[in-house]
Amino acid sequence: MVFDVPAESGGALSVLIDFYNDYKNDKNNKYIFIVSKPLLTDFPNIKVLRFPWIKKSWLHRLYFDMFIAPKLVKKYEVDEILSLQNIIIPFVKIRQIVYVHNSLPFVEYRFSIFNDRLLWLYQNLLSKGIYRSIKRADKVIVQTEWMKEACVEKLYIDKEKIEVKPPKIEIEVKRPYKRTNESLKTFFYPASGLPFKNHKLIIDACLKLKEEGLIDYDIVFTLNGNENKNIASLYRIVKENKLPVTFMGKLSREKVFEYYSKSSLIFPSYIETVGLPLIEAKMHGTPILASNCNFSHEVLFDYTQKKFFNPFDSSELFKLLKVQLFS
Repeated sequence: MVFDVPAESGGALSVLIDFYNDYKNDKNNKYIFIVSKPLLTDFPNIKVLRFPWIKKSWLHRLYFDMFIAPKLVKKYEVDEILSLQNIIIPFVKIRQIVYVHNSLPFVEYRFSIFNDRLLWLYQNLLSKGIYRSIKRADKVIVQTEWMKEACVEKLYIDKEKIEVKPPKIEIEVKRPYKRTNESLKTFFYPASGLPFKNHKLIIDACLKLKEEGLIDYDIVFTLNGNENKNIASLYRIVKENKLPVTFMGKLSREKVFEYYSKSSLIFPSYIETVGLPLIEAKMHGTPILASNCNFSHEVLFDYTQKKFFNPFDSSELFKLLKVQLFS
């Protein structure tokens, strides 16, 4: 039985789809997928059970996890559980595998309850459920070596218990990066508006560039400018200072790939498990300016078109941007 009720979009949904596609071809076993809203199709060896009401609130999710999930395991006489949602299923005594893809409990950066209450809650309270699950699970799957090392170091568990399974990235590169005067002056950052995505660092670097009279470039965000108070504040700063930053809104996958072919990737995020744009840009041969973090070093270790900067020091990014603009 495969549990993944949180998955609805983005990386979490991609992980769910990857396992779903793999198991479709397994004729020796039968699988039951427990999801919320994704519209997965039944197959001869796969049954899909949908519970969209889970998404109504955290209380609905908690009720499902504590009462409905164990009953489903018992009802269908399951032999093994694969949880793709960072935590194991409670009150069951069969073999469990947990897939941990949330890095918040393992990063050094600590969120403030005053500035980022939800992230603080996740990092300080909900993380305890992830720790317990990792310890109690029969097997743990993570996406990267740094996550494996972090689990072993923090929780003192046997490293043999943990399997590293990198996410499958299957894309067709139609247009690889091409170096032109325009591409050298265009910088792209495909990311949501969460605080740790760190758009502010880019804006601060842009303000420093403006102080030196450098405005002949373009930075592209996949934001509208009204995602939250933090992003709205940055949007106002951009407009008031007439910075060359474009808020493009959400882009199609094809459009994102197009930008990889005609711009450099800036990636100041300091909390990721993998950092999917890093992998995608690398596959396109795109120049990358990335935060100096464990995940970025692991993804880009064999890539030559990369430079790293401190994600908490805008002057470092400012210097890298300045060098590229004069190259």
